[in-house]
Amino acid sequence: MAEPGLEPGPGAGPNPAEAVLRELALFELRCDGEDVADKLLELSLTHRLGPVPLANELLAFVTSKDLDPRLTLDGLAAFEHEVLAKRDTEPPGGQAAATAASETSTPCRSCWTRTKRRRRSCWTPTPRPPRPPKNALEAHPATPRPKRPPSSHSPYALFSPSSLSPSATPPQKYTARGGRGEVVASFGVPQTLFGGSGGCAPKLFPHPDDSLTKSYKFMFQKPLDVREVLCWRIEELGTALRTHHGLEDFSSALLPAQEPVTLLGQIACDSNELNAKSAVLEGDRQRSAGARIPHLSELPEFSLFPGQIVALEGINSTGKMVVVSRLYEPQPLPFPSLLPPAAGPEQRAVLVACGPYATSDSVAFDLSDLLDVIARDRPDVCVLFGPFVDAKHEQVENCQLPASFSDVFKLCLKMILEGTRSAAPHLVLVPSSRDVHHDCIYPQPPFPCPELPKEDRARVLFVSDPCTLDIDGTVFGLTSTDLLFHGAEEISSSGNSDRFTRILRHVLTQRSYYPLYPPSEANVDYESFARFAWLPATPHVLVTPLELRYFVKDVLGCICLNPGRLTKGRVGGTYGRLLLRPRDPSAASPASRPKSSRSDPKKTTKQQIPSPDPPTDGICGSPRRNTAGAAALIKE
Repeated sequence: MAEPGLEPGPGAGPNPAEAVLRELALFELRCDGEDVADKLLELSLTHRLGPVPLANELLAFVTSKDLDPRLTLDGLAAFEHEVLAKRDTEPPGGQAAATAASETSTPCRSCWTRTKRRRRSCWTPTPRPPRPPKNALEAHPATPRPKRPPSSHSPYALFSPSSLSPSATPPQKYTARGGRGEVVASFGVPQTLFGGSGGCAPKLFPHPDDSLTKSYKFMFQKPLDVREVLCWRIEELGTALRTHHGLEDFSSALLPAQEPVTLLGQIACDSNELNAKSAVLEGDRQRSAGARIPHLSELPEFSLFPGQIVALEGINSTGKMVVVSRLYEPQPLPFPSLLPPAAGPEQRAVLVACGPYATSDSVAFDLSDLLDVIARDRPDVCVLFGPFVDAKHEQVENCQLPASFSDVFKLCLKMILEGTRSAAPHLVLVPSSRDVHHDCIYPQPPFPCPELPKEDRARVLFVSDPCTLDIDGTVFGLTSTDLLFHGAEEISSSGNSDRFTRILRHVLTQRSYYPLYPPSEANVDYESFARFAWLPATPHVLVTPLELRYFVKDVLGCICLNPGRLTKGRVGGTYGRLLLRPRDPSAASPASRPKSSRSDPKKTTKQQIPSPDPPTDGICGSPRRNTAGAAALIKE
């Protein structure tokens, strides 16, 4: 039987080629010519892979090899040789199944081999005349390509090694890049002038005592302590669910019931991959003793991930399976109600950039262009995310740095301080788990304060990951943890196909910067997690750098910003800037959160790159905020 998503034939549904290309477009994978599209369809039919599994395999292959999203025939040949060929030779069920198959299924294997050969012969693309070269680089094959040299055993010489973000063909060097200063995405009222007014000092929200401000001891937690934190989290959100939805007391997942009951717990997975059959509900300890019960969903729309706290309403007739008829999710916390600044309404400018700050072929920091932008625009606050000394840098991996990790970080910090001294913005430095010189733990403490010059101490703030900041009445949520690459696999049946929006929505509704459990990539200390990884309120702006495409969008009234990386491989990336203007308190009284999950789109923004969701007027005129302004993403 073919896997889900593989169409049986041209007359039974949409064109298979269009289905494959549509799934690849969701992951920003593009085809370099019609021959590549024909080859993709051939792979789908030959290896009996649907559009969704084929797109997932290709995304994993491109990500693991750090390749370019522009697919070529040579790249697909390497993909088929290394991935699909091994997949076909491994029978399901492990070694025992392979032995049984070799003894009893020899005729079927020969038939399958003949069928594969016939399909390959049918789908051999028609030879086409060679196209003329588009540029001088293609016209002279002897010219060295701007790519990381492949290993001796790798056939990926024709793949580009940059990043996963789609862009034009990258230039050979960072200094030769094009489109510098180009606005690639914007949100809110377009602004021609960007600059601050000074006198704005960011501070921790709601209070420094409630934030992580120093290093702590880790690797001493016990399994019982972890369980206590998880149970406390379930009970806290369970109380919020019962209050908001008007639910009665929750029932036990172990007791059979012929009438609809409401169960409280968190979504878990009983296999290696979360899907509709492996998803189970792990009940709370007080009522269900942590029992796991499978559930069969009859919901038209849902979105689930491991560790999600939910309440399910359904019939549990046997005590071993619940048929779900309704799903209750927590609601986001209210926005913070802060007093207007005492100095009166003033425009505030915030610049956001995320490392790495050095290209992959050099240890020198490419900060001159960013420092020139800061000196020109003079923002009030500059938020700089790590990694500053990237653990994935080639020279770090090969132990080729000329100094220790700490000394390299001090050199980078010295360049930032000296380069911004004329504009004198407030600097906020957020660590990253990829900072090789810092503790790799979550929550991650601030960088240890080195000996800063006396004139710079008042304008430098070292914060933790995650943290919540108050910038003159506007609350920012900051985290450098990439939830998407940390295993935020979710199963969904929803009309909204934007995966980024769904994941960010889960962060807000689960009221946590890291709602995943069990963690995939992060080393979580749950004693500190219970104190410092929760959202004290729904922030006005949530900044979370991701490896994939940059974006800025409104999610449940919160402006979510992915500024992208400042450098990507050997080429430049993007950074973000926000312009905040306090609203007049008499113009609009504070309003409660609306029932709908999104505000009405009253104004659209001018964007050079279309967004999956139409931008809304969330930061420009919404009575839920005390700020107005705009956001933009700029090419570095």
